[in-house]
Amino acid sequence: MKRWMMGRKAVVLLSGGLDSATTLAIASEQGYRTYALTFRYGQRHEIEVDAACRVAKAVGVIEHLVTEIDLRTFGGSALTGDLEVPKDSGASGASEGIPVTYVPARNTIFLSFALAWAEVLGSSDIFIGVNAVDYSGYPDCRPEFIDAFEKLARFGTRAGVEEGRPFRIHAPLIDLTKAEIIRRGLELGIDYGITRSCYDPDASGAACGECESCRLRLAGFAAAGAEDPAPYQVT
Repeated sequence: MKRWMMGRKAVVLLSGGLDSATTLAIASEQGYRTYALTFRYGQRHEIEVDAACRVAKAVGVIEHLVTEIDLRTFGGSALTGDLEVPKDSGASGASEGIPVTYVPARNTIFLSFALAWAEVLGSSDIFIGVNAVDYSGYPDCRPEFIDAFEKLARFGTRAGVEEGRPFRIHAPLIDLTKAEIIRRGLELGIDYGITRSCYDPDASGAACGECESCRLRLAGFAAAGAEDPAPYQVT
């Protein structure tokens, strides 16, 4: 048996938000020994990193790495620069076109780090919580992107070329609505109160309730017939 076929290790990208927490729980349910990877990439706040640590501990992972990348060097996003985070984009929370909260090539960068770690671990499985239904329109959340990166993984690594390791990028949420994601997570016992999705929380970590991410999240909980247990700012 080849080395990469022994065991079921998986690298899971964990942001601390609702989607990535659900993805981690799904990977664990499927029997993978999970290795969580979180990035401190120059985002507006540390709250999501703290949330990722809580989620990793609650779900249970073999190892959790928090890696430093400074994407503020490039800017180009309201999440890594001085642009204002848009608020109140409509009842559904979805914007038209690619919003200013898109971070240039973020998922490409994150998946590249995950691929490097997976190659070292002897794993052929990477999980990412992207969604192409109730989402912000980011280009690196679409099935075409996931398929393209999976091909890159096969041809751009020593493990893929010399060992024939069939890297797979798992995106279990990609065709689910936000309500379906939440229901799935609740079935798996996720405490969504420890997750954070807001683009512009206050110092305590309470969500603004008005940015695109908050509105998508709140609409998802409403459609799922559940209450969001995460804290929100009182207005």
